Parts: sequence; C-alpha cells; structure tokens
Amino acid sequence: MSDKDELKELHPEGEEPDEKEEQFESFCYICRRPESKVEKLIRLQGNFCICSDCMQKTFDGMQNAGFNINDMMKDGHMPNISMINLSDMNFMQPKRQKLKRKKEAKKPAFDLKKIPAPHVIKARLDEYVVGQEYAKKVMSVAVYNHYKRVATDHMDDIDIEKSNMLMIGPTGCGKTYLVQTLARLLDVPLAITDATSLTEAGYIGDDIESVVSKLLTAAGNDVDRAETGIIFIDEIDKIAKKKNTNQRDVSGESVQQGMLKLLEGAEIEVPVGASSKNAMVPMTTVNTRNILFICGGAFPELEDIIKERLNKQASIGFMGDLKDKYDKEENLLQKVTVEDVKKFGMIPEFVGRLPILFSLEALTEDMLVRILTEPKNAILKQYEKLLALDEVKLDFTEEAIRCVAKKAKEKKIGARALRAIIEEFMLDIMYEIPKDAEIGQVTITEDYIEKKGGPLITMRGTGEVPVSERSVAI
Repeated sequence: MSDKDELKELHPEGEEPDEKEEQFESFCYICRRPESKVEKLIRLQGNFCICSDCMQKTFDGMQNAGFNINDMMKDGHMPNISMINLSDMNFMQPKRQKLKRKKEAKKPAFDLKKIPAPHVIKARLDEYVVGQEYAKKVMSVAVYNHYKRVATDHMDDIDIEKSNMLMIGPTGCGKTYLVQTLARLLDVPLAITDATSLTEAGYIGDDIESVVSKLLTAAGNDVDRAETGIIFIDEIDKIAKKKNTNQRDVSGESVQQGMLKLLEGAEIEVPVGASSKNAMVPMTTVNTRNILFICGGAFPELEDIIKERLNKQASIGFMGDLKDKYDKEENLLQKVTVEDVKKFGMIPEFVGRLPILFSLEALTEDMLVRILTEPKNAILKQYEKLLALDEVKLDFTEEAIRCVAKKAKEKKIGARALRAIIEEFMLDIMYEIPKDAEIGQVTITEDYIEKKGGPLITMRGTGEVPVSERSVAI
C-alpha cells in the first residue's frame, strides 16, 4: 500500500490530510510499539494495527485453544475472526504516537571566561580551610591551568601537559578536605578512592580502572562530564615498592606501573553502574586525558629519608651542624625532593607523571584554634547550630577553646582529634539539655574540659547571671 492510498484510507471523505499528520505514526494495539520499532504492521478492520510478533502470538494462542490455523488459512487469506467485533472497540483505540526526534548530544564546553582565576580560587578556599597557604596557592594555579587546558584543548598547536599533583602531609592536616572543597567550589565531579585496595589485574581486590568507574558514577554516568572531573587517590604511599621481599608485589610496584597510562591519558573501558567487570554489566569508554589526578599520602617514613639526606651535609667542629638538628622539626616534609620520594619506593615513571610536588604544614596549636572557630562550617559552629534548634545558646570561653586545641595537639593525629575531644565533653550536655525547657544558655569553660567542674548554665528570664548550682547536674 502506498503512502497516498494510506492517507486516503485515513480520510475516506476526500478530505486532504493536514501537513502535521505526517509527524505521527501508527503503533501496535497490543504491545504499543510504534511502526518505526517493528518490522511490519498488519492493519485490521476499524484501522487497528497489530505487529507480526503479536499476530503470531495470537495464532499460537488460538492453536493451543483448539483452532487449526492451517485449515482456516487454506485459501491463503487471513481468517475472518467473527468472535471479536473490532468495531465495538473503537473507544479503546489508542491515539497515534508522535515521532520523537533524537536530540543531538552536546558536549559540555568549558567557557574560559567562567574559570575563576587562581586568586579567586584561593580566596574561596580560605573561607573553608585554615592555614596551608602554600598548598592552596599551588592547587589554585594547577587547577586553573588544567581547566584552561581543557577549555582550549590546544593553543597555537602547542599541547599543554596535565597538571597532576602529588601532595604530601602528615595525617589530619587537611589533604582530603582541600580536594573536597576544591571540587565543590568548581562544581565538577569528584571521585575519592584509596590506593590500599588496588591490586594488579587478576588478583583479589579492585582493578586500577575502578578509580575511573567511581568518577563515572559521581558524574551520573555522564561520560562527557566525567572526562573533565577530578580523581583524588588517597594513601598513595601504600603502593610503594615493598622492600626485602621475594614475593610478587601485586599491590605495590605493579599498581604503579598499571597507573602510568591512566595518569598520562588513555582510553579506559569501565563498567557502568558497577565497580567490577562482568558479562552482565555494560561497558563504556572513558578518556582520561582531561581528568585531573591528585594523589596524596602521609608517607610516614619519608622524614627519616629526608633526615638522612640532610645529615650528610653535617660537619664537625664548633660551627658544625649536629645530626639531631632536624629531630624536633615538625615541617620537615616541606624539604622533600623527587629523589626522596623515589627512595621511599615510588618508581621514577610514576613520579614523572605527577609533575607538581608539594607538602602541607603540620598543624600548630594556633592553627587548631582557628580551625575550631574561623571556617564557615567550623566544628563549634556546628554544635551551636544543633543547640540553636533546641532554642539554647552555646558559648565557648577562649580558655576552653585553647584547652581543646592543646589536647588535640597532644594526640598527634591532626584536626581529626578535635571532633573526638568535643564529642566527649558535649555528650552529657546534648543528653541533658532537651530534658529542661527552662535552660537558655550553656557556656563551656576550661574547668569543664579539664574535668574540674561543670559548664555554666543560664536559665531563661534570669539575664546573664549563670546558675552555678545547676552546672553540677551536668
């Protein structure tokens, strides 16, 4: 049947069809598939359409019910199914479906003018991260240059290399928090993974490609958006070459060698919506050429390597340098060089693909005090917000804040110790406050933190005068 005959059948009274009607197509009455999705549609009485698959299923059902289809189709024509009056089912006839045009996938293009300048990036980081001025400056410049590279792709036929980074710093100094804040400010997908679970292909553990799979998941399975994201690999020092071992180093040097092409830029096949490859999971290809890799680690034994290198320059005599000169220096990691990292156990090819090497400062007592109070989401502000929901004001004296910072410094685990200390002395307060609706203000003192007394409780309607006898109850 030609298109003209089909239009005449749709308009038997001689009416000319509307031009918009060409944008519609018929579909199967049973399975609802449009004509473009099936091989052929069979038209029945009342302008009903059934696809060949559904028609075959109907014949099979009739044959199972006792009908002999071959006897009914001896003359080569379709049998007249008198048991079903299709004209009575016009009210159930589905409307023709509008053709859906395929939308062309537009790759998200970076606008060079929308990329914030390094000083703007650092100013935003200052709102959340205390200290680490040099580290924030290095990261701001590296990220700015990287996304300029993504936006321009090439400048005057000059290919710009990637700005992958290797950050070294003691535990709790803010390595992960810096990367999280940076990705949130730039509004790009971020994947954070640990290198401790990575093993060589064929062994129990995560494959090296799993880090790209996590980035694809963070980007909502959008490949174009994932190809401009950031991957932060923490605990990178755990894949250093194992010393004095005769066994195969499946989680050390082998992982470093497997990550070389990943860092440089290659087409990686990763599973969609899963962390491991198998036959039931669809695969997609992600190009890591424009993905920024940031590796971080504490490198606990690196200080000894730096001391050994620096002590070789020691001399004897009255003006000579002593060998224990660097024993009490906290920021010894800032003197790190590429040779020190290679001696630690990182292969030269791996370090060469992380051209930006910098270290973070160890947190001092003054920096811990600022971390408690200055950032937008400071720990003390979080607890003030929690008690504000109970209509209770929470205050900390300067001596109490200094005491918390001093205790955290003694634990030698960085800023992570702050939350543990505050949780300890805030437990009773958070438990007792909801019991009494008359409490209006709680003041944390140094004696309470030192377990020599209780907090100062101010009741509603009593002004600024603390009720000391109620402080003993908490």
